[in-house]
Amino acid sequence: MLKIGVPSKGRLMEQCADWFAARGLRLVRTGSEREYACAMEGIEGVEPVLLSAGEITRELAAGRIHLGVTGQDLVRDKLADWASQVEELAPMGFGHADLVIAVPAAWVDVETLDDLDAVAAAFRRTHGHRLRIATKYHRLVHDFLRSAGVADYQLVDSQGATEGTIRNLTAEAIADITSSGETLRANHLKLLDDGVILQSQATLYAAHAAAWDDATRATLDRLKAKLGI
Repeated sequence: MLKIGVPSKGRLMEQCADWFAARGLRLVRTGSEREYACAMEGIEGVEPVLLSAGEITRELAAGRIHLGVTGQDLVRDKLADWASQVEELAPMGFGHADLVIAVPAAWVDVETLDDLDAVAAAFRRTHGHRLRIATKYHRLVHDFLRSAGVADYQLVDSQGATEGTIRNLTAEAIADITSSGETLRANHLKLLDDGVILQSQATLYAAHAAAWDDATRATLDRLKAKLGI
């Protein structure tokens, strides 16, 4: 049986179900919402597994599911050398969000990464410690800032309400996901002109570490034909 991880609840689950339905495949609950049980109609040999996006990323890496629908941001941040662990089969056109660097709107002279680098150096000279950037995307942010030549900063972990860390004096800047920018503006933050780290969307992935045999490979071929990928 080919196992495919799909979002377990919320708007992402609805959009995922709509995406498959538009291609002749229906995700159908087989128990109560508390049971997290699901089936896929329109093809044999596929078993949907309802998980959170973060769990799907983890299970893909472990090879406990063959396929999974999760965000590009999670895969590229959580999986070291991600392309060696998963194959990107199809961007799905929903779940769009940008991972961005944002700073206080009051920093009128900070518009670019070069400006941020200069401010970070001045901040360390003045305060004796590095400028703090709150994020939960440590790998992506570190690699992005290193490639841009930004130094004299430290990443501090934030697993929720990242935009509020500046007001709470636990960070001076943030790197977080945004869809419309409204939350940034509501918290008096602004996006740097060149501060987009990744434009992410929900994507269907295949796990290299999964137990692929002749049956699951044949099912994958039939599924890909149904999906037009």
